[in-house]
Parts: sequence; C-alpha cells; structure tokens
Amino acid sequence: MANTIQQRIIESLAPACDGLEIKDVRIGLGYSSVRLSNDNVGVAWTAEEKSANCTHITEAGSIAGRPASNVLEMLNGSNGALGRTLGLATANALVAGLPQPQKTEEDFIDLINIGPEDEVVMVGFFGPVIPKLKKTGCVLNILELNPSKPNTIPSSEGKGFLASCSVAIITSTSIITNTFDELITQLGNPRAVIMLGPSSIMYPEVFTGTPVTHVGGSKVLNGEAIERIVSEGGGTMIMKKHLRFETIVL
Repeated sequence: MANTIQQRIIESLAPACDGLEIKDVRIGLGYSSVRLSNDNVGVAWTAEEKSANCTHITEAGSIAGRPASNVLEMLNGSNGALGRTLGLATANALVAGLPQPQKTEEDFIDLINIGPEDEVVMVGFFGPVIPKLKKTGCVLNILELNPSKPNTIPSSEGKGFLASCSVAIITSTSIITNTFDELITQLGNPRAVIMLGPSSIMYPEVFTGTPVTHVGGSKVLNGEAIERIVSEGGGTMIMKKHLRFETIVL
C-alpha cells in the first residue's frame, strides 16, 4: 500500500478512471468542482495558493478533455496545492460512480456519543458543528490556521492536544494542504477520528491502516447547481441544499 494519503487515493481509484475524461472544471474562490464525461460531479475546497503572476494553473484551457487519470494524478503535488484541489475533486467525482459503502445521515456527534468525559480536538474551524459539541459538555480545542477565527489555537501549537485527545475531528482539506499524514502521526490513542467536510473522500479503502474511524462527507445531488455556485464564489452554506451529508463508519 502506498505511503501517503494522496498516493493511496491515486492507486485505489486508478481503475475507476478507465474510459473517463474531464468534461468541465470550475475553480471557485471557496470550492472547486470537476465534472467527468459520465456527468458525475465532485467538489473540493479551493487551496489558497498565491501565484507570481495572474496565471494560477499553467494547464488552464487544456484540462477539460484530458483523461480523468491525468487530473487525478495532480493529487501527488507536482501541480501545487491547486493541483491537489483538482485531484481531490476528480477523486470525489470518480467515487460517485462506484458501488457505495453503507452510509448514515445520523450526525457523527450522536454516532460516537460524545460526552463530558471527552477531550475533543477539532482541526479546522467547523462553525456549525461547534454549538452542538459544546452542548455535550466535552472539552473542545480548535486548531486553526486562520487567526481571525475566534477561540482557536494556532495549528503550530496543536501537537500536545492531538496527543491527548479522545476524539479528533480533522478537516478533509488536510489532504489538499498535505498535512493529513503528519496530523495522524501526532495522535495518541483517540477512540474516534473523524474526517469531515464536503471535500471528504467517501471511499473507505484509502483510510486502511490509519486511525480514521468515520468519514463525514457529502453527495452531490444537483451538479449543475453546484457548478453555478462554485463559479459564483459560493461555499458550504450555499451549496448545502444541493448536497446530502452522509457518514461512513469504517
């Protein structure tokens, strides 16, 4: 099995690429989307990557029409963080066309029965989730790169919190920022590790050998609506009526 999460995704989904091409690509300010030639659509968070000039993707204008495998390979990082965005969106579009694992729409907080005895570490600021977590009485520490988010701890100071937590909630954008593998090595012995967010890849095989116990992601219900929202700079709160949020128990 490949070492990094990105390599595992590429190797696991390579067979699903056969005969498929990229039909459409949207790189929005919040999220990006990829539509395959079978019309399945996948989304992923758009990496915040600065460019030395006004071109952010040198392949722009030539991505549509490429084999799906070509863009999936962008997950390996050779095209930078934006390339990983497109690679993960392609992976999510590919997964949409595969046999689906058993899923539930039950909230992961209820699934794992978080309570006052839990020390929860959230990697990434999931605003809508925070109030429900606080109601459980748990100790909640939020690690966040953006210092403008309230009541958070800089990610650089999070090692000790990850080592001692009983529950870890990790943003799936960590696959794009290339921090997932480092984060999971810093975990102690949590009873639950949840990958969370619309970027989540709902394919259990890629998490084999990791401490991940649950994957909370989304299924695109209306691809055209998602593409329009992505193109117009929308994010999760606007997209959510065109998504179905689901959880896989690994």
